Amino acid sequence: MAGAAPVIETPFFDDPWMLAATPILVLAVVLLIIGAYRRRRTRLRRLASSAVIERLLPPAVERSPWRRATLLGLAAAFAGVAFAGPRWGTERTVERGSGVDIVLAMDASLSMLATDAHPSRLENMKEEARRLLALSGGDRFGLVAFAGRSYILTPLTVDQGALDLYLDNLDPTVVGEAGTSMSRAIAQGTDLLLATPTTSDRALIVMSDGESFESTDDVVAAAKAAADSGIAVITVGFGTVNGTTIPIVGPQGITQKKDQSGHIVITHYTPDMLQAAAEAAHGTFIEASATDKAARIRRALATLRREGRATPTGRERRPRFQLFLIPAILLVLADTLLVERRPQRAPAAGAAARAAAAMLLIVALGIPRPAHAETVGGPGAEGDRLYRAGRYKEAAAAYEEALRSGKDPARLEYNLGTALLAAGDRDDAMAALEHAAQIADDGDIRYRALFNLGLGYLQRARTLAGPDKSQAYASALDAYRKALRLKPNELDAKWNYELANKNKKGGGGGGGARDMERPNQGSAAKPSTHPNAGIDKQQAEQLLNSAEREERDVQARKQRENQPSPPPGGKDW
Repeated sequence: MAGAAPVIETPFFDDPWMLAATPILVLAVVLLIIGAYRRRRTRLRRLASSAVIERLLPPAVERSPWRRATLLGLAAAFAGVAFAGPRWGTERTVERGSGVDIVLAMDASLSMLATDAHPSRLENMKEEARRLLALSGGDRFGLVAFAGRSYILTPLTVDQGALDLYLDNLDPTVVGEAGTSMSRAIAQGTDLLLATPTTSDRALIVMSDGESFESTDDVVAAAKAAADSGIAVITVGFGTVNGTTIPIVGPQGITQKKDQSGHIVITHYTPDMLQAAAEAAHGTFIEASATDKAARIRRALATLRREGRATPTGRERRPRFQLFLIPAILLVLADTLLVERRPQRAPAAGAAARAAAAMLLIVALGIPRPAHAETVGGPGAEGDRLYRAGRYKEAAAAYEEALRSGKDPARLEYNLGTALLAAGDRDDAMAALEHAAQIADDGDIRYRALFNLGLGYLQRARTLAGPDKSQAYASALDAYRKALRLKPNELDAKWNYELANKNKKGGGGGGGARDMERPNQGSAAKPSTHPNAGIDKQQAEQLLNSAEREERDVQARKQRENQPSPPPGGKDW
C-alpha cells in the first residue's frame, strides 16, 4: 500500500508574475540611481578639475550612490513582493445578510409523479424549490416531505448544498406511508419553525397538487394554528384540473397506477384544499397555472420582518502584503531623510526612480485582492519535515506536540492520522482521521480525512474474517459515501467505494485500493498498479456515478421490502 502524506502549506501569491518581475524592478531602480550619479559626475567634470570641485562643493555631492541604490532597491524588492499579494495562514470568511425562517413542505405522494406538468409534477415542484433557494440568499430553510405522513428531511439551515442534496433525492420512497395528508405536514412544519428561536418572521410554504383524501376541516384547523403562531402560510399548486394517469416504474417496465378495484387511477390537481388552507391562515395561494412561482413566493415574503445573520461561507488564506509594504515605505522614508538637501532640482533620473517606487507602493496599497480558497496550513512544520524524510513515527509525535497549541486542529489531526497510518499504527490513525473529519470546516481536509479513513477500513478488512470483515467493509463504504458527497467526481474515491462494495458482497479482491491523499494536489494520487486488477477507472465510473445514487437505491429497496399499509379508504396516491 502506498504511503500517505500530510497537508503542507506553501505561500500563495495573488499575482505570481509580479514576484518573478521583482528582480527586474530592483535592477531597474539601481541602474537609474547609478546612471543619475554618473551623469552628474560627468557634468561636474566639464566645469572644473576634480581638485577644484572638491574645494568648492560639499563632500556629499561626490558621495557613492550605493547607499541610495541599496535603500531604494530593497524598497522596490519589498514593494514587488507586496504587489504580488502574498497569502498564508487561514481566516474564516463570513457573509452578512438578513433573512427569514422558511419551511418547505413538499408533497412526495405518488400523484406527484403525474406528467401533466412537464416533466412531472414532482420535478416541476423541485425546480421551483431550487429557484426559490437561489433567490433567498439570507434565509434559513427546512424541508418537510409528506405523503400519508410527514417527515422532516432537514432542520432550518443555510447550507444550500445539503438542501440541494435532499431535493435531488426527494421521491415517493422517502416517506413511509402512502396517500396524502396535508394537515400533518402543516402541523409538523409549524412545530419545526416554533422549535427554533429567532427574531425574524416565519413562513410555511406548502407545495402540492392539492389531492388530499382527508377532511378539509383538518387542513383548515392546522393552517389556522400556524397563523395563530405568527407563521405566514403560502400554498402553491402543481398539475392540471383535467389530470392524468400516474406512471409507475416496476420490474415489468412502466405501468399505470391502479386502485384496489383494478381501475387505472386518474389524478387531478385540486386547488380547493390549498386555497382553503391559505384563506384560513390569511396567507397567499399561488395557482398551478401561475408562471414563475418562485418569484411570486418571494413577493409574498417581502413584507416579513428579517433577522440579521452572519453566515460562514468558508475559509481563505489571510493577505500578508502589509508585512512587506511597511518595510518598503520605511526604506523610502529613510532615503528621504538621509538624502542631501539642496535647492536645485533633483536630476530627472533620480526623481523618476523615486516616483516609480512611490507609484508602486500606491498601486500595491490600492488594488483590491481577490479572495482565494485556502490550502490549509498552520503549525506543524517540524512534522512536515520529518514526514518528508520518511520518519513517520517521529512526524506523528511532532504533530501531537503541535496539536497542544490549539491552532489549526483539523489539519494537524489529519496529518497526525496520515503519519500514523503510514507508520502502521492503524487504530490510532483511524481515530485521528475520524476526529479530523468531524471537526474540519474546510471541505478539502474533510474529504482527505474521509478518503484515508476509508482506506484504513479497507486495510483492516483484509486482516479480519466473518462478520467483522463485513463490518469493516461497511465502514469503508460509509466513509467513501461521505467523501463522495463532498467531491462526487473523484474517480479514486469511486474506485475504492466500488472495491469495498464488491468485497462486502463477496465479489473477491478485484483491483488494488487507490493511494492516500497527497499534499498540495488537486486530485487523488495515481493508482498503484496491480496485475490482477478486476475493473479500471472507466468501469468504476459506469458502476457508480455517485454515492447519492447508491444511497437512494438502498432507501428504495427498504421501502419495497417493508410496504406500508394503505391509508383509510384505500387511496394510496
